[in-house]
Parts: sequence; structure tokens; C-alpha cells
Amino acid sequence: MTRNTSNTPLDTPTGSTAPAPSGQAAQTEVSSSAATHRHGAVVEFSGVTKDFGGHRALAGFDLTLHAGEFVALLGPSGSGKTTALRALAGLESTDAGIILVDGVDVSTLPTSRRDMGMVFQAYSLFPHLSAGENVEFGLRMRGVAAAARRRRAGDALALVGLADHYDRFAHQLSGGQQQRVALARALVTEPRVLLLDEPLSALDAKVRVTLREEIRRIQTELGITTLFVTHDQDEALAIADRVAVMRDGRIEQVGTPEDLYSRPVSPFIADFVGLSNQLTGMVRNGFAELYGTRLPLLDPSQADGTVLVAVRPEDLELSADGVAGVVTASSFHGSLRRTRVRFADGAEVSVQHGVRVHPAPGDAVRVRFTGAPVSVAAAANPVQAGSRP
Repeated sequence: MTRNTSNTPLDTPTGSTAPAPSGQAAQTEVSSSAATHRHGAVVEFSGVTKDFGGHRALAGFDLTLHAGEFVALLGPSGSGKTTALRALAGLESTDAGIILVDGVDVSTLPTSRRDMGMVFQAYSLFPHLSAGENVEFGLRMRGVAAAARRRRAGDALALVGLADHYDRFAHQLSGGQQQRVALARALVTEPRVLLLDEPLSALDAKVRVTLREEIRRIQTELGITTLFVTHDQDEALAIADRVAVMRDGRIEQVGTPEDLYSRPVSPFIADFVGLSNQLTGMVRNGFAELYGTRLPLLDPSQADGTVLVAVRPEDLELSADGVAGVVTASSFHGSLRRTRVRFADGAEVSVQHGVRVHPAPGDAVRVRFTGAPVSVAAAANPVQAGSRP
């Protein structure tokens, strides 16, 4: 499945491109290999703004996707992530700013001319067509010959692991299989950009994990630039090259999954990405001081002063020594437990530990900092719990 050089995209239920102009000759097939590598497009949002009545969904939104990059847009409901994706797709107009694809402003182009493949939460398969015919749809609208359509649709289905499902109808497929068909349909026209709007949220947990790994494998194999919208931080951290966390229509932080998890730039990021205990401490000479413990900083250049320190639950442990506290809750999470402990000054922390220890609410325990480097989330009020002069 090599890159289609046609500039006329086709509209399908997943949003991949529009009928070929009248009189356009049927496209000849260049290659039937679905595994052919190609380079994706560079996508740039610059100052993009969108208002819905009195609500500003995008507020000077800036983001660049490099060619072949997989970027996840992560954020709470209402943060603007789906609006950003729809603006790129041409499904939502913008009030200000520009959107460039390979240096060309597409802000005013209709969806049919943007050459993008889209997959949404709803599978949107035609119920009267087989899986293969659903995948063929965009090619048929382009005027691709029947034999070439069938070969390319078969290649696309093989790419998503459904080589033997060509003749099955939607009602004969599981939810995960239907979403694979939708993905194949979005890819078969070889778009420059793949847009995924919470495509896994309607699936069972185990299927979600399997399919997200498949999506990442396929994206890497094809080298297609991909924007993946999700509210699930585990999904975003597991498969994206970079994650852009949105808040109130803007990017709060963008970086690798490791950067966001280990180096949050704000209390919001520290709390939203993973679990985080935020405690007030003192920074002195490149170290954070919390409850009499001196901890190295991920960024030793942090200025001295009273700050809010983000400590991950896995960087605390229940121990015979440490800060005294009382268990308020403990929950089982398969291979680990998380226990909430309240200190004497009122601060509460979540401690991640093995399942062989079974603390109960009311138990007196001690919590020790493991000494792992910590990050500074923000400046803090010096009277907040956690600091020790």
C-alpha cells in the first residue's frame, strides 16, 4: 500500500477523502504491499482559536507534529482536545490562527481536500457492506479499478490482523474487530495524517490494550503522522512519542511520556499525569527538604525557597522508620496496593507497595521517602503541610 499521490481526498464514514472529479481517469495501482513505509506530513497549529458562544474551546492553541510522529492529545473533558482534532480535519471552523500541513495553510480547505484518515469512537461501518467492501469504499469513490480495490482492501485488512474477515458483515464482528475495520478503511487511501478520536473508549479493557499496541505497531510501520485524542493517561503514556496535555483550550505541557511523568511543570500536570503526592517543602542547594529528609531534585537548578514538591506513590514506602501516620484507606490493584496515610500535620500521601502487606484503616504506620529524585510542581505557601525548617 504505497503513498497515493492524488490530491483529491475521499469522504468515508471515518473521514478519509471525497469523490474523484468528474471525468478523472481511474487510478492505477502502484503497489499492493500494505507494509510499504512512507513519510508522514508535518502539522503545525499556530494561535488557533475557536469559540462556541461564550465558551472558548481553543485559546491560542499551538502544537507541531513532526513527520511520522505519534502525538497524543490528553486532557480532561472540555479541555479542547477533540475540537483541536476536528479543526485539523476540517470538521470545525476556526476563528483565528492557522493550521499548516507540510507548510500549506489548510485552515479554509474543506475536509475532502485535506487528505486525512479519521477513526472515531463509533465504528460507523456500513451495515449492508462486508468488512472488505467497507474498506474499499474510499477507493471506489476515487475510481480505483475493482481488482485493485480488492487487493488494496485485502492488504489493509491483513495489516490490522483481519485478512480472513473480508466477507464478514458488521454484525458478525466484535467491537474490536469493527474498530480494526474502521482503521483499515482510514488507512487504505494512504492519507498524509491519521486522526484518532478516542477510538478505544468503547472497548473492553483487555481489547483496548491489545488494539492500542496494534495501532502503534501499524503507525510505526507506515510512518504516518498521527494525532490521537484520549482522556486515558495510560493510553497516552503507553503509545505516544510525545504527549500534549490540554487545559482550558491551551497546551499546559508537551513532552515525552517520561518528561511529563517525571518533570511536571505545574501542580495540574503532576496531579493529572499519574498519581502524585504534592507536599510543601524547602529547596536548598539543589535538594528538596521534606519532613526532615533531604531529596535530590530532578532539576538541581531550582531556586531556593518554599515550593510544592511532587512525590510519586512509588517513591514512598511503608517502613519501620520514617514519618508517623495513620492509614485512612488501602486498595488492591492486582500486583500492587495503594495505601493512603494521614500525617500528624494533616497532610495525606498515597504509598504504593506490594500486596503481601495489608494495612487497614486506623493502623499506625510509618512512611519513608526512598530517596528517588523529586520534581518541583510550583511555588507554595510556607504554612502548608510537609515543610520543615
